[in-house]
Amino acid sequence: MFNDIYRGKRVLVTGHSGFKGSWLTMWLGRLGAELCGVSLPPETEPNHFRLLNPPGRSEWCDIRDAEKLGSVLREFRPEIIFHLAAQPLVRLSYRKPVDTLAVNVGGTVNLLEAARNVPELRAVVVVTSDKCYRNSEKAEGYRENDPLGGYDPYSASKGCQELVAASYRDSFLRAAGVGLATARAGNVIGGGDFAPDRIIPDCVRAVAKGEKIAVRNPHSTRPYQHVLEPLGAYLMIAQAQYENPACAGSYNVGPGDEDCITTGQLADLFCNSWGEEAAWENLYQGGPHEANFLKLDCSKIRTAFGWKPHWQVAQAVKETAVWYQAWLEGKDMEAFTDEQIRKYCTL
Repeated sequence: MFNDIYRGKRVLVTGHSGFKGSWLTMWLGRLGAELCGVSLPPETEPNHFRLLNPPGRSEWCDIRDAEKLGSVLREFRPEIIFHLAAQPLVRLSYRKPVDTLAVNVGGTVNLLEAARNVPELRAVVVVTSDKCYRNSEKAEGYRENDPLGGYDPYSASKGCQELVAASYRDSFLRAAGVGLATARAGNVIGGGDFAPDRIIPDCVRAVAKGEKIAVRNPHSTRPYQHVLEPLGAYLMIAQAQYENPACAGSYNVGPGDEDCITTGQLADLFCNSWGEEAAWENLYQGGPHEANFLKLDCSKIRTAFGWKPHWQVAQAVKETAVWYQAWLEGKDMEAFTDEQIRKYCTL
C-alpha cells in the first residue's frame, strides 16, 4: 500500500501518544517514515502508546504552546503533517468547554501558523470529526458541503476547526503548493483505547471484572469502524496531496450504511466476539445532550481515491475483542498490533 511514498519522508504526527495516533505512528514506522510525534504524555494507565513503544522521536508539547510547537516544526522541517491532537470526548467538553475549544481550535491555529513557515512541507491532514456537521438527525448521510455546526462544545470545536483549516488552505498554503485536507471520521473502535466514556473500553473494563456492561445510550446510531479504516484513509489523502496538492479539500471517512448500527447492537457484537458469558444491560440515566443519529455519505473519498473499508463492523469488533483478550493474557502487544496492521494491509 502507498507505493513507498512515506519511505524516508519526514512525517510529523500531533497527538501521537493517543489511541489513533499510536496506531498511526506504528503504521508509518512500517512504511519507513522518519517520525516526530508531538503531544502530551498519555493520560490513561494502561495506554496504547507505552504498550507499543512506537518508532520515532517524541516531543512532549502542549499544542496550545505556540512558541514550543513552532520550534519543533522549525527544527524537524516536516514534509507531511497529520494533525490528530485533540480533546476528543463529547461529555468532557461539557465539563471543560474552554479547554476543549483552546485545544481543538486554538491548537489547530498554532499548528497551521507554524506549518506555513516550513518550506519543505507538501501535505497536511487535519483530522476533525463527523460531529462537525449541524446535525438534524436526518436519515441521509451528511456530505462534505452540508452546513457545519455543533450543539455541544466538542462538536462546535470541530466545526470551527474545519473553518480554520479552510482559511489557512485558501489564504496561505495553496499558494505555497501545499495540500491541506480535513478528514471527518466516524466513531472508531480498536485495541488499545482505554479512554473513559467510550463503549468498547467500557465493555472491556466490565468483562475484565466479571460484570455486566453498562450501556448508557443503547439506541444511538453511529458509523462505527475499526481504527485502521480512517488511518488508511488519512495516509491515502496525504499521499494524494503530496503528489498533487489540488487534491486538497474535505473528506468524510466512514463505513457503509450497513455498518451504521446502534450502540446496543455494537454491544451485542462485542459480547458474541468475547464469549465467556459477556452480557450488557441498559443503564440509560440521562445526561448532557448527545446526538441519537449520525451517518456520513462517503461517496467523495470513494470516487476520488477508490478508498473503501476493508473490515465490516462485525469483523472490526472481532479484531478489537481479540486484541484486548491478548492484552489481558499478557502477550507482546507491539507484535500483536503490528500483526493486525499487516493483516489489514494484505486484504
